[in-house]
Amino acid sequence: FDIPIIQAPMAGVQNWELANAVAKAGGLGSIPCGLLSAEQIVEEISAFTSHSNAPYNLNFFCHSMPEIDTSQITMWESALKPYYEEFNVTPPKTFSGLRKPFNEQILDLIKPIKPPVISFHFGLPEQKLLAQIKSWGTIVLSTATTLKEGLWLEQNGADVIIAQGSEAGGHRGMFLTQTAQSQIQMSKLMALLIENLEVPIIAAGGIANKNDVHESLSRGACAVQVGTSYLLSNEVKTSELHREAIKDKARKTALTNLFSGRLARGLVNQLMDDFDCISNQVPDFPYASNALSVIKNKAELNNNSGFSKLWSGENRTGCKSISAYNITKQLWQ
Repeated sequence: FDIPIIQAPMAGVQNWELANAVAKAGGLGSIPCGLLSAEQIVEEISAFTSHSNAPYNLNFFCHSMPEIDTSQITMWESALKPYYEEFNVTPPKTFSGLRKPFNEQILDLIKPIKPPVISFHFGLPEQKLLAQIKSWGTIVLSTATTLKEGLWLEQNGADVIIAQGSEAGGHRGMFLTQTAQSQIQMSKLMALLIENLEVPIIAAGGIANKNDVHESLSRGACAVQVGTSYLLSNEVKTSELHREAIKDKARKTALTNLFSGRLARGLVNQLMDDFDCISNQVPDFPYASNALSVIKNKAELNNNSGFSKLWSGENRTGCKSISAYNITKQLWQ
Protein backbone atom coordinates (compact mmCIF):
# COMPACT_ATOMS: atom_id res chain seq x y z
CA PHE A 1 0.00 0.00 0.00
CA ASP A 2 1.14 3.54 -0.73
CA ILE A 3 0.77 5.31 2.62
CA PRO A 4 1.51 3.87 6.08
CA ILE A 5 -2.05 4.06 7.39
CA ILE A 6 -3.97 0.91 8.30
CA GLN A 7 -7.70 1.09 8.93
CA ALA A 8 -8.45 -0.78 12.15
CA PRO A 9 -10.87 -3.69 11.68
CA MET A 10 -14.09 -2.84 13.53
CA ALA A 11 -16.44 -5.83 13.72
CA GLY A 12 -20.10 -4.90 13.85
CA VAL A 13 -19.82 -1.42 12.36
CA GLN A 14 -18.18 -2.00 8.98
CA ASN A 15 -17.87 -4.20 5.93
CA TRP A 16 -15.68 -4.22 2.79
CA GLU A 17 -16.86 -0.74 1.76
CA LEU A 18 -14.80 1.00 4.45
CA ALA A 19 -11.75 -1.09 3.57
CA ASN A 20 -12.23 -0.22 -0.11
CA ALA A 21 -12.46 3.54 0.55
CA VAL A 22 -9.25 3.48 2.62
CA ALA A 23 -7.48 1.36 0.00
CA LYS A 24 -8.45 3.81 -2.75
CA ALA A 25 -6.78 6.57 -0.72
CA GLY A 26 -3.58 4.50 -0.58
CA GLY A 27 -3.93 2.98 2.90
CA LEU A 28 -4.47 -0.63 3.93
CA GLY A 29 -8.15 -1.48 4.35
CA SER A 30 -9.17 -4.15 6.85
CA ILE A 31 -12.14 -6.52 6.80
CA PRO A 32 -13.20 -7.81 10.25
CA CYS A 33 -14.13 -11.50 10.08
CA GLY A 34 -14.66 -12.41 13.75
CA LEU A 35 -18.45 -12.18 13.56
CA LEU A 36 -18.85 -13.57 10.01
CA SER A 37 -19.83 -17.01 8.77
CA ALA A 38 -17.60 -18.80 6.27
CA GLU A 39 -19.92 -17.74 3.42
CA GLN A 40 -19.89 -14.12 4.56
CA ILE A 41 -16.08 -14.05 4.68
CA VAL A 42 -15.93 -15.17 1.04
CA GLU A 43 -18.58 -12.59 0.07
CA GLU A 44 -16.64 -9.78 1.74
CA ILE A 45 -13.38 -10.70 0.02
CA SER A 46 -15.16 -11.06 -3.32
CA ALA A 47 -16.86 -7.66 -2.97
CA PHE A 48 -13.59 -5.95 -2.07
CA THR A 49 -11.54 -7.55 -4.86
CA SER A 50 -14.23 -6.79 -7.45
CA HIS A 51 -13.85 -3.08 -6.61
CA SER A 52 -10.12 -2.87 -5.96
CA ASN A 53 -6.80 -4.45 -6.91
CA ALA A 54 -5.20 -3.09 -3.74
CA PRO A 55 -3.95 -5.32 -0.91
CA TYR A 56 -6.29 -5.83 2.05
CA ASN A 57 -6.16 -7.18 5.58
CA LEU A 58 -8.44 -9.90 6.96
CA ASN A 59 -8.82 -9.76 10.73
CA PHE A 60 -9.62 -12.78 12.90
CA PHE A 61 -9.94 -13.51 16.60
CA CYS A 62 -7.95 -16.43 17.99
CA HIS A 63 -9.32 -16.79 21.50
CA SER A 64 -9.98 -20.19 23.02
CA MET A 65 -13.64 -21.19 23.28
CA PRO A 66 -14.24 -22.25 26.90
CA GLU A 67 -16.97 -24.69 27.80
CA ILE A 68 -20.26 -22.98 28.62
CA ASP A 69 -20.39 -22.44 32.39
CA THR A 70 -24.09 -22.43 33.28
CA SER A 71 -23.39 -21.10 36.78
CA GLN A 72 -21.69 -18.04 35.24
CA ILE A 73 -24.62 -17.50 32.89
CA THR A 74 -27.13 -17.82 35.74
CA MET A 75 -25.16 -15.37 37.91
CA TRP A 76 -25.01 -12.78 35.11
CA GLU A 77 -28.71 -13.17 34.27
CA SER A 78 -29.49 -12.68 37.96
CA ALA A 79 -27.44 -9.47 38.01
CA LEU A 80 -29.33 -8.26 34.91
CA LYS A 81 -32.76 -9.21 36.34
CA PRO A 82 -33.87 -5.61 37.11
CA TYR A 83 -33.36 -4.72 33.42
CA TYR A 84 -35.27 -7.80 32.22
CA GLU A 85 -38.17 -6.65 34.37
CA GLU A 86 -37.86 -2.99 33.32
CA PHE A 87 -37.94 -3.82 29.61
CA ASN A 88 -40.34 -6.77 29.96
CA VAL A 89 -38.02 -9.29 28.30
CA THR A 90 -36.66 -12.72 29.26
CA PRO A 91 -33.12 -14.09 28.97
CA PRO A 92 -32.35 -15.84 25.64
CA LYS A 93 -32.66 -19.62 25.68
CA THR A 94 -29.96 -20.18 23.03
CA PHE A 95 -26.64 -18.61 22.04
CA SER A 96 -26.41 -16.62 18.82
CA GLY A 97 -23.94 -14.28 17.15
CA LEU A 98 -20.97 -15.56 19.14
CA ARG A 99 -17.48 -14.49 18.09
CA LYS A 100 -15.73 -17.52 16.63
CA PRO A 101 -11.96 -18.07 16.70
CA PHE A 102 -9.84 -18.74 13.61
CA ASN A 103 -9.84 -22.46 12.82
CA GLU A 104 -9.01 -25.08 10.18
CA GLN A 105 -12.30 -24.57 8.34
CA ILE A 106 -11.53 -20.87 7.83
CA LEU A 107 -7.96 -21.72 6.81
CA ASP A 108 -9.21 -24.13 4.11
CA LEU A 109 -11.71 -21.52 2.96
CA ILE A 110 -9.16 -18.76 2.37
CA LYS A 111 -6.31 -21.02 1.20
CA PRO A 112 -7.15 -20.62 -2.53
CA ILE A 113 -7.38 -16.84 -2.04
CA LYS A 114 -4.05 -16.42 -0.20
CA PRO A 115 -4.91 -13.03 1.37
CA PRO A 116 -2.02 -10.54 1.28
CA VAL A 117 -2.32 -9.61 4.98
CA ILE A 118 -3.99 -11.31 7.95
CA SER A 119 -4.18 -9.77 11.41
CA PHE A 120 -5.07 -11.53 14.64
CA HIS A 121 -6.57 -10.34 17.91
CA PHE A 122 -5.94 -12.19 21.19
CA GLY A 123 -2.61 -13.75 20.20
CA LEU A 124 -1.98 -16.12 17.28
CA PRO A 125 -3.65 -19.31 16.02
CA GLU A 126 -1.99 -22.67 16.68
CA GLN A 127 1.38 -23.14 14.99
CA LYS A 128 0.27 -25.62 12.30
CA LEU A 129 -2.35 -23.14 11.05
CA LEU A 130 0.05 -20.19 11.25
CA ALA A 131 2.73 -22.09 9.32
CA GLN A 132 0.31 -22.68 6.43
CA ILE A 133 -0.69 -19.02 6.33
CA LYS A 134 2.94 -17.93 6.20
CA SER A 135 3.68 -20.47 3.45
CA TRP A 136 1.33 -18.47 1.17
CA GLY A 137 3.52 -15.38 1.53
CA THR A 138 0.82 -13.73 3.65
CA ILE A 139 2.07 -11.07 6.08
CA VAL A 140 0.90 -11.82 9.63
CA LEU A 141 0.06 -9.02 12.07
CA SER A 142 -1.00 -9.37 15.68
CA THR A 143 -1.73 -7.02 18.57
CA ALA A 144 0.32 -6.57 21.74
CA THR A 145 -0.75 -4.53 24.75
CA THR A 146 2.36 -5.23 26.86
CA LEU A 147 6.06 -5.88 26.24
CA LYS A 148 5.58 -9.51 27.34
CA GLU A 149 2.91 -9.99 24.67
CA GLY A 150 5.13 -8.34 22.05
CA LEU A 151 8.02 -10.67 22.86
CA TRP A 152 5.71 -13.70 22.72
CA LEU A 153 4.29 -12.66 19.34
CA GLU A 154 7.74 -12.13 17.86
CA GLN A 155 8.94 -15.53 19.13
CA ASN A 156 5.83 -17.27 17.81
CA GLY A 157 5.80 -15.98 14.24
CA ALA A 158 4.17 -12.54 13.93
CA ASP A 159 5.82 -10.58 11.08
CA VAL A 160 4.62 -7.20 12.34
CA ILE A 161 3.24 -6.23 15.77
CA ILE A 162 0.53 -3.68 16.49
CA ALA A 163 1.26 -1.68 19.66
CA GLN A 164 -2.26 -1.08 21.00
CA GLY A 165 -2.20 1.65 23.61
CA SER A 166 -4.69 2.00 26.45
CA GLU A 167 -6.37 4.92 24.66
CA ALA A 168 -7.45 2.80 21.66
CA GLY A 169 -11.14 1.98 21.18
CA GLY A 170 -12.74 -1.45 21.07
CA HIS A 171 -11.40 -4.74 22.38
CA ARG A 172 -7.92 -4.95 23.86
CA GLY A 173 -5.80 -7.46 21.96
CA MET A 174 -4.51 -8.69 25.33
CA PHE A 175 -3.94 -12.41 25.72
CA LEU A 176 -1.27 -12.90 28.40
CA THR A 177 -2.99 -10.59 30.87
CA GLN A 178 -6.60 -9.68 31.61
CA THR A 179 -6.17 -6.74 34.00
CA ALA A 180 -6.89 -3.13 33.09
CA GLN A 181 -3.88 -2.10 35.18
CA SER A 182 -1.51 -3.72 32.65
CA GLN A 183 -2.58 -1.28 29.92
CA ILE A 184 -0.27 1.65 29.11
CA GLN A 185 -0.36 4.54 26.65
CA MET A 186 0.53 3.86 23.04
CA SER A 187 3.65 6.07 22.97
CA LYS A 188 5.15 4.26 25.98
CA LEU A 189 4.23 0.81 24.69
CA MET A 190 5.56 1.58 21.21
CA ALA A 191 8.89 2.77 22.66
CA LEU A 192 9.19 -0.44 24.71
CA LEU A 193 8.45 -2.68 21.72
CA ILE A 194 10.77 -0.81 19.34
CA GLU A 195 13.60 -1.01 21.88
CA ASN A 196 13.20 -4.72 22.61
CA LEU A 197 11.95 -6.32 19.37
CA GLU A 198 13.38 -6.85 15.88
CA VAL A 199 10.08 -6.91 13.95
CA PRO A 200 8.38 -3.70 12.69
CA ILE A 201 5.89 -2.00 15.02
CA ILE A 202 2.55 -0.38 14.10
CA ALA A 203 1.23 2.38 16.40
CA ALA A 204 -2.44 2.10 17.42
CA GLY A 205 -4.42 4.30 19.81
CA GLY A 206 -5.20 8.00 19.95
CA ILE A 207 -4.23 8.81 16.35
CA ALA A 208 -6.65 11.42 14.98
CA ASN A 209 -4.74 13.82 12.70
CA LYS A 210 -1.70 14.13 10.45
CA ASN A 211 0.48 15.35 13.33
CA ASP A 212 -0.31 12.21 15.33
CA VAL A 213 0.56 10.09 12.29
CA HIS A 214 3.88 11.78 11.59
CA GLU A 215 4.87 11.83 15.26
CA SER A 216 4.39 8.05 15.54
CA LEU A 217 6.38 7.48 12.36
CA SER A 218 9.16 9.79 13.55
CA ARG A 219 9.40 7.74 16.76
CA GLY A 220 10.02 4.55 14.82
CA ALA A 221 6.63 3.08 13.91
CA CYS A 222 6.47 1.52 10.43
CA ALA A 223 2.79 2.51 10.13
CA VAL A 224 -0.20 3.62 12.19
CA GLN A 225 -3.54 1.92 12.71
CA VAL A 226 -6.60 4.19 12.90
CA GLY A 227 -10.10 3.14 13.95
CA THR A 228 -12.11 5.72 15.89
CA SER A 229 -11.60 8.49 13.32
CA TYR A 230 -13.56 6.42 10.77
CA LEU A 231 -16.62 5.85 13.00
CA LEU A 232 -18.67 8.71 11.48
CA SER A 233 -17.47 8.21 7.91
CA ASN A 234 -19.90 7.62 5.03
CA GLU A 235 -18.86 4.01 4.55
CA VAL A 236 -19.35 2.65 8.08
CA LYS A 237 -22.50 1.06 9.48
CA THR A 238 -22.31 2.84 12.85
CA SER A 239 -25.86 3.14 14.27
CA GLU A 240 -27.47 6.54 14.76
CA LEU A 241 -27.39 6.05 18.54
CA HIS A 242 -23.67 5.27 18.39
CA ARG A 243 -23.06 8.30 16.12
CA GLU A 244 -24.92 10.59 18.52
CA ALA A 245 -22.82 9.34 21.43
CA ILE A 246 -19.58 9.89 19.48
CA LYS A 247 -20.61 13.47 18.66
CA ASP A 248 -21.35 14.25 22.33
CA LYS A 249 -18.08 15.87 23.39
CA ALA A 250 -18.96 15.59 27.09
CA ARG A 251 -19.06 11.76 26.92
CA LYS A 252 -16.05 9.98 28.42
CA THR A 253 -14.72 6.54 27.54
CA ALA A 254 -13.67 3.71 29.84
CA LEU A 255 -12.48 0.13 29.69
CA THR A 256 -15.26 -2.36 30.37
CA ASN A 257 -15.83 -6.13 30.30
CA LEU A 258 -19.62 -5.94 30.60
CA PHE A 259 -20.53 -6.37 26.95
CA SER A 260 -18.38 -9.33 25.93
CA GLY A 261 -16.43 -10.65 28.92
CA ARG A 262 -13.18 -9.11 27.68
CA LEU A 263 -11.90 -5.61 28.20
CA ALA A 264 -12.83 -3.08 25.54
CA ARG A 265 -12.92 0.73 25.45
CA GLY A 266 -16.25 2.40 24.84
CA LEU A 267 -18.30 5.48 25.64
CA VAL A 268 -19.69 5.30 29.18
CA ASN A 269 -23.43 4.56 29.35
CA GLN A 270 -26.02 3.41 31.91
CA LEU A 271 -24.87 -0.22 32.15
CA MET A 272 -21.24 0.85 32.64
CA ASP A 273 -22.29 3.39 35.28
CA ASP A 274 -24.47 0.87 37.13
CA PHE A 275 -21.72 -1.78 37.29
CA ASP A 276 -18.76 0.60 37.61
CA CYS A 277 -17.53 -0.57 34.15
CA ILE A 278 -15.97 -3.87 35.26
CA SER A 279 -17.67 -6.81 37.00
CA ASN A 280 -16.56 -10.28 38.08
CA GLN A 281 -20.13 -11.52 37.51
CA VAL A 282 -19.69 -11.41 33.72
CA PRO A 283 -19.35 -14.80 31.93
CA ASP A 284 -16.24 -15.70 29.95
CA PHE A 285 -15.77 -14.28 26.46
CA PRO A 286 -17.58 -14.69 24.11
CA TYR A 287 -20.66 -15.82 26.07
CA ALA A 288 -21.29 -12.61 28.04
CA SER A 289 -22.99 -10.71 25.23
CA ASN A 290 -25.86 -13.17 24.91
CA ALA A 291 -27.73 -12.40 28.13
CA LEU A 292 -27.54 -8.68 27.42
CA SER A 293 -28.74 -8.84 23.80
CA VAL A 294 -32.49 -8.77 24.46
CA ILE A 295 -32.14 -5.80 26.86
CA LYS A 296 -29.99 -3.90 24.36
CA ASN A 297 -32.43 -4.56 21.49
CA LYS A 298 -35.47 -3.42 23.47
CA ALA A 299 -33.68 -0.32 24.78
CA GLU A 300 -32.53 0.66 21.28
CA LEU A 301 -36.13 0.46 20.03
CA ASN A 302 -36.81 3.22 22.58
CA ASN A 303 -33.82 5.29 21.38
CA ASN A 304 -31.89 4.28 24.49
CA SER A 305 -28.19 3.40 24.04
CA GLY A 306 -27.68 2.72 27.75
CA PHE A 307 -27.09 -1.00 27.13
CA SER A 308 -25.32 -0.84 23.76
CA LYS A 309 -21.60 -1.32 23.18
CA LEU A 310 -20.45 2.11 22.00
CA TRP A 311 -16.83 1.34 21.14
CA SER A 312 -14.64 4.40 20.81
CA GLY A 313 -11.10 5.49 21.52
CA GLU A 314 -10.31 8.37 23.86
CA ASN A 315 -9.54 10.79 21.02
CA ARG A 316 -12.63 11.53 18.88
CA THR A 317 -11.37 14.79 17.35
CA GLY A 318 -10.70 13.04 14.02
CA CYS A 319 -14.29 11.83 13.60
CA LYS A 320 -15.91 13.44 10.54
CA SER A 321 -19.07 12.73 8.56
CA ILE A 322 -17.23 12.51 5.24
CA SER A 323 -15.83 9.74 3.07
CA ALA A 324 -13.18 7.49 4.62
CA TYR A 325 -11.19 8.22 1.45
CA ASN A 326 -10.98 11.89 2.44
CA ILE A 327 -10.25 11.09 6.09
CA THR A 328 -7.32 8.90 5.01
CA LYS A 329 -5.97 11.58 2.67
CA GLN A 330 -6.22 14.21 5.42
CA LEU A 331 -4.29 11.96 7.80
CA TRP A 332 -1.46 11.86 5.24
CA GLN A 333 -1.20 15.45 4.01
